[in-house]
Amino acid sequence: MVAIVPRLRINSPRLKTDFDALAEIGATQSGGVTRVALSNEDLEARAWFANRIEDAGFFVRDDEVGNLSGVLPSKQPNARTLLLGGHLDTVPNGGRFDGSVGVLAGLECLRTISEAGISLPCHLEVISFTDEEGWWQSFFGSLGMTGTLQPHHINDVQQDNAAFRAALYRAGIRVSEVGRAKRDMNDLLGYLELHIEQSKRLEQANIDVGVVTGVVGRSTYVYTFFGEGTSAATTQAPDRRDALQGAAMFITQMYALIADEYPDGIVNCGNIEVQPGTFNVVPAEAKLRIECRHQDSDILNEIESRLIRMAQDIALMYHLSVHVEQMYKRQVAIMDEGILRLIETVCDDEQLTHQRMVSYAGHDAQILSPFLPTAMIFIPSKDGISHNPKEETDWEDVENGANVLLQTILRMAEHA
Repeated sequence: MVAIVPRLRINSPRLKTDFDALAEIGATQSGGVTRVALSNEDLEARAWFANRIEDAGFFVRDDEVGNLSGVLPSKQPNARTLLLGGHLDTVPNGGRFDGSVGVLAGLECLRTISEAGISLPCHLEVISFTDEEGWWQSFFGSLGMTGTLQPHHINDVQQDNAAFRAALYRAGIRVSEVGRAKRDMNDLLGYLELHIEQSKRLEQANIDVGVVTGVVGRSTYVYTFFGEGTSAATTQAPDRRDALQGAAMFITQMYALIADEYPDGIVNCGNIEVQPGTFNVVPAEAKLRIECRHQDSDILNEIESRLIRMAQDIALMYHLSVHVEQMYKRQVAIMDEGILRLIETVCDDEQLTHQRMVSYAGHDAQILSPFLPTAMIFIPSKDGISHNPKEETDWEDVENGANVLLQTILRMAEHA
């Protein structure tokens, strides 16, 4: 059995020093950070992180997809590994907290446990996953680690990925070797990730910690409405086959459907392409990129089916045709119930308020959850702003989250 130290605390000033130093790598004039995956700034952050790992006396580990880890080994050589982490990459001109909090808090937990002389029956590994944000390929690192990275994620199938392959090569990642990054999930005890909420539910409810029950499923579609490009000046209204008009009606009705019947769901139209795209010709084609998210797989499927039927009905109304193509589908990810209860117990012991919640944003945890026990800890985001220079979390919340992570690690180790 592991001797638990209930009041063991992370070194908050040291964590803050790391946080401020990392935020300088790729800092923008607006106060944000640009460290897109495999960029010079990302590679600099990796080197900085590796130095911090070595300075703490831990082993540096990297793999064939560029995941970078620090390892505190157990004295039991055949022990399993408990993973902690997040990602160092950002979106362009993003925030300082997204992803980095999980990595830095994980490293600080390793240092705290090591300095306290606590010997755990499991290895501890803090990992930074490659390209979580999807500058090139979303979840590239966690897909590689779980063995679910597919050839189409790298090769030229739906788009030209030559620049991606060049960036991988420049970072020392060989496309021919990425399959070797797969790890034996039986060797892993679980995965814990501390993250900012990226929404304002915790802040509005004045709750200290979010206990994440799962990550919503997500699907993306391309809807293409086809009409006829005729003269806008001379084609009478009853004779128009206006693809954009049909697309506009679809967008309006899509949002109304979700608001009225699926308030826990999210849809978004992120792009519209119109052909021929000139002011005096009736639009002959309107292509929409649509995303759907929901925490229930069956309801997500239902939303997708209803939207397709809606598009077909609207096309008929405006004398159009419509083509629908699914581009991406990510199933709902469920977090481990046993770890969730453990986190809640820790929060109670720490006298921190908590509530269960679903994550609407994607995380590496959703890639790992089908393969090993996984959980996420959310801390509040001011005004719910993320992927933006205004992204902010009170340092007290970061400290609270890191201490909850620390105590959860110690309690999980009891069952290693």
